[in-house]
Amino acid sequence: MSPHALRRWSWTHKWSSLVCTVFMLLLCLTGLPLIFHHEIGHLLGTEVGAPALPADTPRASLDQVLAAAHALHPERVVQFASQPEDDDALWFVTLTPTPAPTQDFKSIAVDARTAAVLSERPVNEGFMYVMFRLHVDLFAGLAGKLFLGFMGLLLLVAIVTGVVLYAPFMRKLAFGEVRQDRSARVKWLDLHNLLGIVTLVWAFVVGATGMVNTWADLMIKYWQHDQLSTLLKPYEGQPIVPVAERGPLQQSLHAAQAQAPGMKLSFIAFPGTAFSSPHHNTFFLRGETPLTSRLLQPVMVDARTAQVTAAPQLPWYLTALLVSQPLHFGDYGGMPMKILWALLDIATIVVLGSGLYLWLRKGAPGRSSAAAGATDAAPADLSPGLARTEGAA
Repeated sequence: MSPHALRRWSWTHKWSSLVCTVFMLLLCLTGLPLIFHHEIGHLLGTEVGAPALPADTPRASLDQVLAAAHALHPERVVQFASQPEDDDALWFVTLTPTPAPTQDFKSIAVDARTAAVLSERPVNEGFMYVMFRLHVDLFAGLAGKLFLGFMGLLLLVAIVTGVVLYAPFMRKLAFGEVRQDRSARVKWLDLHNLLGIVTLVWAFVVGATGMVNTWADLMIKYWQHDQLSTLLKPYEGQPIVPVAERGPLQQSLHAAQAQAPGMKLSFIAFPGTAFSSPHHNTFFLRGETPLTSRLLQPVMVDARTAQVTAAPQLPWYLTALLVSQPLHFGDYGGMPMKILWALLDIATIVVLGSGLYLWLRKGAPGRSSAAAGATDAAPADLSPGLARTEGAA
């Protein structure tokens, strides 16, 4: 590599790293508890479980479940209803002031067999809520998501440029060597580079999936404009179907399940919400294997007639989004994968912290002459190079 090219790669790596490192460190720290959000929820007592009942206990109708939840907050509208992947004896019903997207929502847990309200979980308070909002949007909504997405893009640039620069700047050292006989700054530099290379693939995957997650709102809006608008031409100009004019929800659910046999319900979006149309109950069904459980099949059922209107295939970009979300948090392989993700996350925190330390110490008074040699001065200019993080969103 020519000296001119080396300087350009170095400049790009240094500034892409420096701009994103503080935010990436924040995301890495907040992402760590989110990896174990179910386990922490059980520990804190915020997870809800259905009571044990005989296996042949009949199930309440979906209409009864929603009525029980809505009775707690009759001034609100039912926006979504969902079931946990591992427990179909529960329904979680989301109630909001209007069908539009909002952070002002109530989540009601209802027993799927008795239609008894089990819990009204506080979803906008507590430690995990703060960690989640900081990790997803910095409490700044869509603008915060897009900002973190841009930080994720800078992270990917830092990773790629760091890989390009690793060989020329480490050519006088063995691969992965940590010089124990040198100054503290040099040892931290070598450790920084070593951990950066060790976490390389993981950081790129998690950073890329995090960046994709920040585009979720825009992807959904584009899908509605690009594909759903064609399907909804016959309903053009009509208002949201009033609740009093909607058909039985249990009948709509049976119609959706008949359209996609062998699939299980993931969640329901009701008329006027972000994932549906003003005229349909949209049922999102999923497969039962580890991979297909992440891929959703929407079935649009006319809210008045309870008849299936369409079952459009999700476009590739929404499929990519759905696959990236669990991969980002290590949700595919159970506890072993979560532990692996946590260890790599901790290694990333060390990479980020050491990168900041090296940059802040650059040129500090009292640097030993040994630390100013050609083998360590140039790499220090790249700090906090090879920055790794949990990624945006």
